[in-house]
Amino acid sequence: MKKTFVLVVLFVLPILIYLFFASGVTNFGRLTQLTEEVAEVDFGQDAVSLDGKITILGFLGKNIQYQQAQAFNLNQKIYKRFYEFNDFQFVMVMPKGTEEAVESLKKELNQLADASKWHFVFGEDEEIKKQFNSLESNLTLGEDLGTPYVFIIDKERRLRGRDDDEDEGVKFGFNALEVAELNNKMVDDVKIILAEYRMALKKNNSNREK
Repeated sequence: MKKTFVLVVLFVLPILIYLFFASGVTNFGRLTQLTEEVAEVDFGQDAVSLDGKITILGFLGKNIQYQQAQAFNLNQKIYKRFYEFNDFQFVMVMPKGTEEAVESLKKELNQLADASKWHFVFGEDEEIKKQFNSLESNLTLGEDLGTPYVFIIDKERRLRGRDDDEDEGVKFGFNALEVAELNNKMVDDVKIILAEYRMALKKNNSNREK
């Protein structure tokens, strides 16, 4: 009897666990495409692009000192967990005139983790509004051109989110001031989109080998 139990634990249980998680990936393997074509951030001085990257896009606004909590929450809960993945980046769209404050923020972020995948692009007010409006979300940009919400953009510049969120119905972005939302929702959704591209890459490599 003991031998049978040990055999079940060693061989059958791992198979059942694998099948459970495999079915979970199949049923919850993609994020909804909410907007087909988000505008490229082609107004910045640096060579930052959304094309070909999985991007967390944010707008910190003119009063960056009031949005630092947002940046630190994202850094701790999302960035540090995922920044080592290839083609993953943070892009913060900033109003011109905030360059000095951004440099100070970058120094603080670098003390917590390698902040090389935090990118800041600076634009005129109208350029920033146009960028935000291209998301076609149900959210609004503040008068200071900032918002606590951040957005997941895929490699084809499509806004990804949820169309069946239990709290909001359609969920376009994540409130970076709410740690619970980052932990309970955004972490899962970033995992999903990274897994989606990893699975696609493995499939392509497998097809080439055939």
